[in-house]
Amino acid sequence: MNAHKVIFYNQKGGVGKTTSCVNLGSALASLDKKVLLIDFDAQCNLTGAVSGNPKKSNIYQVVTGNVQAASAVQTTIFKNLYLIPGSVDVSALSVELVGENNREFLLKTVLEPLDTDYDFILLDCGPSLGLETMNGLAWADSIIIPLQCEYFAMEGLNLLMRTITNVKKELNPNLRVLGILFTMYKKRSLLNEQVVEDITQFFGDMVFKTIIPRNVRLAEAPSHGLPINYYDKSSAGSKAFVELAKEVIDRA
Repeated sequence: MNAHKVIFYNQKGGVGKTTSCVNLGSALASLDKKVLLIDFDAQCNLTGAVSGNPKKSNIYQVVTGNVQAASAVQTTIFKNLYLIPGSVDVSALSVELVGENNREFLLKTVLEPLDTDYDFILLDCGPSLGLETMNGLAWADSIIIPLQCEYFAMEGLNLLMRTITNVKKELNPNLRVLGILFTMYKKRSLLNEQVVEDITQFFGDMVFKTIIPRNVRLAEAPSHGLPINYYDKSSAGSKAFVELAKEVIDRA
């Protein structure tokens, strides 16, 4: 059976994209799913968040054909959780690959041998809609859209939905939105409540029922190189990601 391939993407930065990718991956792994995380963001924050070694083979070397994908996979210290580290060189791909044939499908081609090795492959990419992100969208089965509960969320979401429609027409007709994920939710915030209500009313079942709270322990975990369920299993953030993992399994 092939892995379910998920890209985390939002054209707006600072929405909890990497946090969501890392912690959903770890929560899925805790539910006995074999999970591969891929850090396709030049900032490499995902790599550090699971104590990965960025000096070993990385996703840039895989995409450029210098390393086989399987050789770049690292075993993490966490059960069922694996990693292909990121590289600052990912930011150069848009320039380096501009003359390549089928350049939007390079990621799909090099990662294909891994499809039968995992239950889920989760890819974190940067917020810009560059060639690397287009490769991610062409590769993925589905997209999770992390969304901060703030005033401009709806405007950015409409733009993103148009982008997804265009990607489906041009590159990946099978791409679907697995879910819109509210992040950094503040209880007792009228603005947060209103944003959640408006977007849920408009997008309906496309919105995950699980909402990720703004949580101090969740913010601290990456600096220790630990997913939240290892840093503080009893925290509200950890419990939320386990519930999200169950939803993702059902939807996938």
